[in-house]
Amino acid sequence: MKSWIHRHLPPDVRAGVEPQLRHMGDLAAGQLLALSHAHRRDEPVHVPFDAWGRRIDDVPVNTAWSTYARVAAEEGLIAIPYERAHGPLSRLHQFALVYLFHASSQVYTCPLAMTDGCARTLETLGGELGVVRDRVFAHLVSRDPAHAWTSGQWMTERIGGSDVGLSETVARRGADGAFTLHGNKWFTSAVGSQVALTLARPEGNGPGGKGLALFLVELRGEDGRLRGITVLRLKEKLGTRNLPTAELELDGTPALPVAGLSDGVRNIGAMLNLTRTWNAVCAAATLRRGLALARDYAHRRVAFGAPLAEKPLHLETLADLAAEQEASFALTFFAVDLLGRQEAGELDASGEALLRLVQPVTKLTTGRQTVAGASEVLESFGGAGYVEDTGLPQLLRDGQVLSIWEGTTNVLALEAYRAVLRGDALPLALALIRRRVEGAFATSLREPAGVALKAADHLESWWADAGARGGWLHEAGARRFAVTLGRTLALAMLTEHAAWALAHEGDGRCAEAARRFARLGVDRLVDVPRPPGPTTALALGEPIEFES
Repeated sequence: MKSWIHRHLPPDVRAGVEPQLRHMGDLAAGQLLALSHAHRRDEPVHVPFDAWGRRIDDVPVNTAWSTYARVAAEEGLIAIPYERAHGPLSRLHQFALVYLFHASSQVYTCPLAMTDGCARTLETLGGELGVVRDRVFAHLVSRDPAHAWTSGQWMTERIGGSDVGLSETVARRGADGAFTLHGNKWFTSAVGSQVALTLARPEGNGPGGKGLALFLVELRGEDGRLRGITVLRLKEKLGTRNLPTAELELDGTPALPVAGLSDGVRNIGAMLNLTRTWNAVCAAATLRRGLALARDYAHRRVAFGAPLAEKPLHLETLADLAAEQEASFALTFFAVDLLGRQEAGELDASGEALLRLVQPVTKLTTGRQTVAGASEVLESFGGAGYVEDTGLPQLLRDGQVLSIWEGTTNVLALEAYRAVLRGDALPLALALIRRRVEGAFATSLREPAGVALKAADHLESWWADAGARGGWLHEAGARRFAVTLGRTLALAMLTEHAAWALAHEGDGRCAEAARRFARLGVDRLVDVPRPPGPTTALALGEPIEFES
């Protein structure tokens, strides 16, 4: 990350940012890491009643979380992009800190991501809320731990997650004109937050996402009790078990419409784009932590007469993992840079179209890299990687959610597919890839530059053949298309930075990462999907008639 900071931040900005990054690195490697280890088995609990039988639905978390909350507020993990001290570079400053903070935070980054998304939504859409918007926004972006709030994001219902247009929660307007919400939210993270954004359908509205409205909920009244909210249970999850995730029943929950009484799915877009960016940053950070652990262990573990760090085969495995991590970082912070420029008003219509494509592609690419990489990290420890006492299994469990939260691979692939259908996003992305690797041909980076160009050509020709392929086969290839695009973008960004590092720092490590990542492969479009009949039969386990 040091090389990337040196390249992207001007000297005056860098002088102000680097001391804070060093401080956060010290915290993440010291106090926060120790807390995450000491309290890793201290999971939240649900206390439905107090000693007198009154319903309280308290969900206490472990004591480490108060430290995470304090550090996040004091270091400005939410405040920085809204203070905009560095203009379009403010998002780069923020997410560089998040990158260091995440892996030692027991996924406290989840409520932070939703808080950031809520703040951005209120900033851009919450004018109708008036003084309520100003008051809540001030709490969300506060650097004072005593006044800083977090936000939840309540979208998932029993009927499903990604297709939020099916949401069944109803918003009823009372005689006084105020709204209350009635329904079930099946999966809600950060139930301890002070506010939440959620979707509900005002009575009388039509079906689908257009008929939903976006609402702001303040969870507790002045007495500290939940308002019209019952915690039915905490979720038993594979990972992120320190993060309280609850199923809620809303029965008369007071709520305020954020931006009219329709188009809720469209209005939640700003939050989803931000939380997906957080997801990508946390994925890159998780992979970086796993790689650091595996590298350290390679020097400590002696097998067959020598440390693993001296075994060629093990070194090859770690080098592959390092290449994936470097590519993940390069792609993620390219998306962060685009986001910062958008919020600063520096993107034209073409830039906006490119961002709409890059955000889902970055999230799906980095999520899958981290899941595969975390599995490889555990394997590098042998049996110790499978033993809970080491804390390593938690890395894999917590990493698995990064390909699920905020849209699975297939859902995001379809979003990327639609982004291309709606505009000129693909030509923009391909032009960007070609432009970013142009300078690499004068260096030792001809191989990764060539791989990136070849993959860009293949993406272009594959998409151009859409008419001949037909709608079914075209959509069936959306996943391969999106993954290929994501990995090709990652290779282009990595190659470009490697050329800069060679020229300005004399450092060939990033160049070697680019060459290795290119050899690991970026093009996933080689295998063209089969026609509907055989594909459907194979997918669903049905008989396929023998072809002579």
